[in-house]
Amino acid sequence: MTSVMGLLEERETAARARAEELRDQAERILAELAEAEAVLERRVIARTEVAEALAPASAAAEGAAAAPRRAGGSESVETAAPIAGSTVPRWHAGASTQVLAADYRRIVELVEDQPVDDEGVSAKELAVRLGLEAVPAKVEGVRSKAKRLAERGWLQALVTGRFMPRSSTGAAQPAVRRPGGLDGGS
Repeated sequence: MTSVMGLLEERETAARARAEELRDQAERILAELAEAEAVLERRVIARTEVAEALAPASAAAEGAAAAPRRAGGSESVETAAPIAGSTVPRWHAGASTQVLAADYRRIVELVEDQPVDDEGVSAKELAVRLGLEAVPAKVEGVRSKAKRLAERGWLQALVTGRFMPRSSTGAAQPAVRRPGGLDGGS
């Protein structure tokens, strides 16, 4: 007959072996995570470098094309067209939607086309007006862009999750947040 102490020792040995096995797995996963994060960091740096490298090249090309116009007497300041996927600049007095990438510019224009006394426009309505399917993935993509525009002062986000044009006070309005930090996301 097996003693109680012997049974407990067997269970302890099995538990110790399982803990060691899990420790090894955790170390392997942490090593894979570190490698994946390094790859991600390299990709972000590469994308940033390419965007920076392309921006001056496109600005130089536009500048060369604009040189004959400036030589004709008009002193206009040419700015490079925003690249799709570029960051959304903060709104400031005198800022034009032309500094926004086309998809962001279209969202601002759609929201600004709403009647003044309207309750704002939802992300789903924006998606439909942009010609996108009203499926969750598309709606959430539009909501993300509209929230980014609101955070940068181009739009005003309401607690209801709808979006309105920036207030006419001239100051950038931050996105309205729900109590507790919830933004109404799904």
